[in-house]
Amino acid sequence: MYRDKPFRIRPLEQLRAEIAWAKEAVPWTQKVFLADGDALVAKASLLEDVCEALNDAFPKLRRISIYASPQALALRTVEEMTRLQKKGLTLCYLGIESGDDKTLSKLQKGVDGNEMIRVALKAHEAGMKLSTMILLNAGGRELSQQHALGSARVVNAIQPRFVSTLVVTPVPETPLWDELQAGDFEELSPVELAAELREFIKALELKGSIFRSNHASNWLTLAGTLPKDQSAMLRALNEVLAHPENAAFRPAWLRGL
Repeated sequence: MYRDKPFRIRPLEQLRAEIAWAKEAVPWTQKVFLADGDALVAKASLLEDVCEALNDAFPKLRRISIYASPQALALRTVEEMTRLQKKGLTLCYLGIESGDDKTLSKLQKGVDGNEMIRVALKAHEAGMKLSTMILLNAGGRELSQQHALGSARVVNAIQPRFVSTLVVTPVPETPLWDELQAGDFEELSPVELAAELREFIKALELKGSIFRSNHASNWLTLAGTLPKDQSAMLRALNEVLAHPENAAFRPAWLRGL
């Protein structure tokens, strides 16, 4: 999604100027997200300075969050992340995408499932919370089962605070679209996606995670806290699979793709 948007780390003084503007425009701010792409790759000292500036500017600030790729988490030491956590950077958004190594390789993620677990646990050791994303349909029809079970294995090992699902959807002028047109990728139907989601949720062994499938790409919307609502969500998915004609699938035009 960032192929036409080059990544660069902006100078601290430029960031301070924007924070000063925001202090005047929205002084009541309670949450700040550090964008874009993979901001955690910036030097820890720069991120500490930014966090300090945000805390000075917004007296009601409760949380600073950031995107964190597995490569960025591997780069940061536990000590660096602990210092950032103490300055208010308490939530990292980690795109797991899949826990199945073959699917991760197709996605060119650059890590396998075990490395994903290792770097995520570094963030936990530093006291940070993780919000993780799994991509339904990432392995297509061929890898659906192992993608679901492998993803659950990785999520179980990480025990993130938040788990969400999105759906991979081929769009024109992308490599995945070309694979679809060539017959090398079989996209899952909404009913098959519900089956993949059921396998994923059924295999989860979480101790206190908030689950959401409310991103626009999802055909079905589910929400709950795991493990408390796991049985209810599985019953809802079983009903969808038993009677797909009655399922509350999101209309295609509402998926915003």
